[in-house]
Amino acid sequence: MRETGSGDGIQVQLVAGTYVVLIGISVDAAHADDLLGFSIERTDHTEGERHYLSNNLVFEGNDEGEKSDYSTERNPVQAFVWGDYTAKPAHTYTYAVTARHGSAAALKDGPSASVTVKTEDPDDGDHAVYFNRGVAASAAYQRRFGDKRPEDVPNEEAFHWLSRGLEEAMIAFIGRAVDESYSLRASVFEFNFPAVLEAFRVAHQAGADVKIVFHDVGKEGPKIAKAIEDAQIKSLSIPRKHVNISHNKFIVLLKDEKPIEVWTGSTNVTKGGIFGHANVGHLIRDPGLAGSYLAYWEELAENPERDVIKAYDDPRPEFPTGRPDAPLTSVFSPRSTLKPLQWYLRLGEGASQGVFLAAAFGLQEIAPLFDGDRDYLRYALLDEGTKEEVTAIRRDPDNEVSAGAVEGGGEKFKTWLADALRGINGQVHYVHAKLMIVDPLTEDPVVITGSQNWSDESCEDNDENAVVIRGDKRVADLYLTEYMRLFNHYRLRGKTDTPEGEIAPGPGSPAAANKAKVHLKEDGSWAKPFYEDATPEAKERMLFSGAEK
Repeated sequence: MRETGSGDGIQVQLVAGTYVVLIGISVDAAHADDLLGFSIERTDHTEGERHYLSNNLVFEGNDEGEKSDYSTERNPVQAFVWGDYTAKPAHTYTYAVTARHGSAAALKDGPSASVTVKTEDPDDGDHAVYFNRGVAASAAYQRRFGDKRPEDVPNEEAFHWLSRGLEEAMIAFIGRAVDESYSLRASVFEFNFPAVLEAFRVAHQAGADVKIVFHDVGKEGPKIAKAIEDAQIKSLSIPRKHVNISHNKFIVLLKDEKPIEVWTGSTNVTKGGIFGHANVGHLIRDPGLAGSYLAYWEELAENPERDVIKAYDDPRPEFPTGRPDAPLTSVFSPRSTLKPLQWYLRLGEGASQGVFLAAAFGLQEIAPLFDGDRDYLRYALLDEGTKEEVTAIRRDPDNEVSAGAVEGGGEKFKTWLADALRGINGQVHYVHAKLMIVDPLTEDPVVITGSQNWSDESCEDNDENAVVIRGDKRVADLYLTEYMRLFNHYRLRGKTDTPEGEIAPGPGSPAAANKAKVHLKEDGSWAKPFYEDATPEAKERMLFSGAEK
């Protein structure tokens, strides 16, 4: 949901997801010279609560260590895009945004605007979207649970906090199959989280027809097969062997033998997938889309050789030059060519407003999207980028890049990483989601989501799926708000004062304890780049606030 409001010299645009509200702000240039930031007061009309949002940075004169007041009333945010990451679904909020001038010791009010918005329920009946928290390695976890591993926190509170509804939604989807009138058809890669495997077993015992195609190749195969046997669902499971990686993570729900819904996204059925690195689970209630997934599953269930499944996948869909005509388009792999990735690249290159991309294993075949000069901003959120990759993206100043980590150096960081992740994550530490959002704040956004990475292997060698969603502003808002939450989380970590060659962990983490502190600027110099012609800062201010100049 999007709402805008303005006052005398200020404009505010709110973009509400489920647990996040993005706040885009712009003031007239005349108010920017001595701007010290913005105070943001939130009124929760649903729960009858009112307070100022907090800011991780304070003026030096307000720095009292652990006793510091982080309220934006005293320490205004020096940014034109801010996120409220404490919002709750289906709540009505009013945000009063006030420009602050004067001095750090004696702030004065400038232009102000109040805007009211309602956050989304994760499930609107057509699309249900669930992002886990995806920040196990964070100061927020430390503040809430201390040094305890999630399994050592009573009543599974840490797991519940990290899941953020993802585990519950996945199990609830499987739990829809309550009797013999229902069927479930799943295709899975990593598959060992007991509660989800148990949900399949319970559905089977209730009379539902349950069948699961699982990855049974390489060193992962025997581990998955053992988890299936331990969960007593071996009779329901079909090994997939004639493939490089059977990388799907989808489930089709059928009623009276007719496909009605599909669960997809990037989430593996593992502890790390559900609670650790950033992932999305996306339920789509559309019989046509569910039918395309079912037909693909039926091919996989025959354990076809690679050439056979490629011959099935290759004709579907017919890739257009630009955006699809249909609101939902399914794309399956493996294939004989890289046509899907070439299409995604064209979709990104055809943007008018902006592109937001998340990559678990680097940009790979989609890297040309960040080449050349464009009029719009391009955002890249990486799990662990190389210095060469990050440098290449930053060659164009309109490219914004954020990464969980950058390869190379940082022994203190590695120690912190091992402690803070607490054994949850495996190969991917931070960002496992594979998604692209094109022109999210226009009337015609495009969202690409699923299991497919941006690599030639994912297109030509692996079992993969993706959904291209066109024109659904609600879905775009849900994805954009969560994307920016994660992007800014890691961008903030990158702002800690860290020596050359080391990686910057989050403020407040053990590895950052000896770093120099960063404080708010005590003049308007921080705002200057946001008002210079054609700078990325100015473009970001206008993009999120809706301002024209």
